[in-house]
Amino acid sequence: MNNISHSSSSSSSVNSASIAASDPNVVRSRRSADGSQTMAAEPSRRWRDVFWLGIFMIHLILVGGALAVLGLNRYKKSDRLNLDRFTKNYLENQRGLTENYWPLYALAGGVGTVLGSTWLLFLGSQANHMMKIAVHILTTYLAVISVLCFWMEQFFWGVAFAIGAAMLFLYVLAVINRLPFTMLVLQAAVKMVWSLPEVMKVVYAFMLIMLLWMGIWSFGAAGVVALGIGDGGRWWLLVVLSVSLFWTGAVLCNTVHVIVSGMVFLVLTHGGRDASSMPPKSLMKSIRYAVTTSFGSICYGSLFTAAIRTLRWKIRGVRSKIGNNECLLCCVDFLFHLVETLVRFFNKYAYVQIAVSGKSFNHSARDAWELFQSTGVEALIAYDCSGAVLLMCTLLGGLITGTCSGIWTWVKYRDRVALVGSTAMLMGMVLVGLAMAVVESAVTSIYICYAEDPLLIHRWDAEFFNQMSEMLHQRLQYRSARAREVLTHNRVDNHHTLETLPF
Repeated sequence: MNNISHSSSSSSSVNSASIAASDPNVVRSRRSADGSQTMAAEPSRRWRDVFWLGIFMIHLILVGGALAVLGLNRYKKSDRLNLDRFTKNYLENQRGLTENYWPLYALAGGVGTVLGSTWLLFLGSQANHMMKIAVHILTTYLAVISVLCFWMEQFFWGVAFAIGAAMLFLYVLAVINRLPFTMLVLQAAVKMVWSLPEVMKVVYAFMLIMLLWMGIWSFGAAGVVALGIGDGGRWWLLVVLSVSLFWTGAVLCNTVHVIVSGMVFLVLTHGGRDASSMPPKSLMKSIRYAVTTSFGSICYGSLFTAAIRTLRWKIRGVRSKIGNNECLLCCVDFLFHLVETLVRFFNKYAYVQIAVSGKSFNHSARDAWELFQSTGVEALIAYDCSGAVLLMCTLLGGLITGTCSGIWTWVKYRDRVALVGSTAMLMGMVLVGLAMAVVESAVTSIYICYAEDPLLIHRWDAEFFNQMSEMLHQRLQYRSARAREVLTHNRVDNHHTLETLPF
């Protein structure tokens, strides 16, 4: 174990030196004899991924304008802006007004905010129990929602939730032996975040910003639900608006990720938030960098990272349960290696590098992944399921939010249950996801610091360091044994093939 720690430390030091030499924006530091960091003057950062910053801002302006038009068109007066002339071939007899459906979305925003705030409030004392409950109850909740959807004659959603429950059940079975280590990492992340009360205020501020945008978004979504066009037209419009809301929510979540990651990295590097070597106004600097020079990188990464990461979790879960079916294993391995290639350029650990050095997103993602592979920490990350657990908590929050709005919609407007319930679920997921981003950012920062210099983690929490090092040792041994097994199997197959060949 000690050998692994020292080898990781030495190789990561070389890697860090090469990164610092290749990028002039990296914060330069030198370690004093007692292990503290003395920071030199930090160079100014350049704007990164400006193209995607422009795309995101144009998207916000266009979507904001469309939301205002769609909401006002049915506000207190049917077809106020005479938009029905464009859809005269798709008109229905039943019409509604924006204010009929807007309160349903207001309920979703309120429930999502309460759930997210409750998570933050009990983060220090009950977070571990809350995460365990979410993992165990989510499958059951999905199954119950599926039954309710069938009872309400929403057959498509009933089947969708039933499939989701089955897939989640199989995934939990596949990774259940990893949950103890996952909870260990999450406990350490919660401990770190709870020691930084100033970052909690930042999260509340971003939740307020998200709520303000959701007020505009739900106004337009309520106008879409009230439109006099067929369900097909409503669904297409809501899908477009939902993609916009997902991207906007992901951008805000990842902005929180960058801010918190920058703070956690500084605390671990300097040995505590009260250390004399801590730079002044470090939180304000992290916020300024996140919303200015690095904001384009955040917008870019937010488009792809979540989808690729979710696909990777699913493939890993299926891959671990295939067994000896070589044909199926070959197909899954092809998908696995394809996704692994994408992960090299789109991973959540890039946000730590963005916070620390201000590099572009792809550059940061590549550097982080190469750091993990060169030090062997990638084996530990592959075993950890903390991201999946936090996603389950987010999904549960979204389902509860969607259920509350869906039940109210069922009482008032039964033919709009699916429209309102699905979009309300997305609103809840975004709001709860903002709260989850605090813990996830601490997890990513801990792994980056462990790969850069394991002694940083040892100085912060020696017992946690020993547990991480022991697990890393076990995972590297497991991979080595698997590699020897594959090589031996291939040699036997080749020898058997040569014996059967005619000469």
